[in-house]
Amino acid sequence: MSHIILDIENVKKTFGGIIALNGINMSVESGKMTMLIGPNGSGKTTLINVISGFYKPDEGRILLESKDITGQSLSKVSKQGLVRTFQIPAPFQKLSVMENLLIAGGGNPGESFLKAPFKRAWRKQEAEIYERAWKVLELINLKLPDQFASNLSGGQLKLLEVGRVLMTGARIVILDEPASGLNPTLAHQVFEHLDDIKKKSGLTFLVVEHRLDITLQYVDYVYALAQGAVVSQGSVAEVMNDPKVIEGYLGVSCA
Repeated sequence: MSHIILDIENVKKTFGGIIALNGINMSVESGKMTMLIGPNGSGKTTLINVISGFYKPDEGRILLESKDITGQSLSKVSKQGLVRTFQIPAPFQKLSVMENLLIAGGGNPGESFLKAPFKRAWRKQEAEIYERAWKVLELINLKLPDQFASNLSGGQLKLLEVGRVLMTGARIVILDEPASGLNPTLAHQVFEHLDDIKKKSGLTFLVVEHRLDITLQYVDYVYALAQGAVVSQGSVAEVMNDPKVIEGYLGVSCA
């Protein structure tokens, strides 16, 4: 049964005299794909930077499963189960797909100078990480364990980025422009895989993406931002037919 996994309460952020976020209130439901939309300068990037720990809000709270994570660092937030991807994937190019996943899985005590000689102490843990990596490969449908990351296509790199996130044990993932740089066919394939991951694993996604024609086909709930505030929220149909959203994108008043 789904529940609210992420709460953003009256979050404000300014840069000098510029108000980037002006009292944002949002709730993200677990096991769903929620999307942030809005024209350039609406506050989307600032908001995900505040949520994920890059920025500290001036006011307000961020709750992850009712636990206050406001102002925590990026590393601390990720350890709580909220992880983000970036517009440009940055895997280890000279490592294989499997090696990238294993590194993201953490631990790897066999690589420790002090622990390496004591195989009995770490063999089981490394076997579990390896088994988890194979399951992630199946889930993201990227069955190229020995392929170097440098040889992957743009769409495959996006999926590898998601796979690395899954290896951390994340419960909610912020996706920053997952369709960026992909042709429409590959972009649809990426979102089809994300939708499949959501259904099979119950993972929660918060997506920022400009390519609405593609992304809106896969999301469950939408928040529209303008000038640092939420101006509309609801289903895709409700938000995209909202006069405030139409005016924000097209500059056409529906009054």
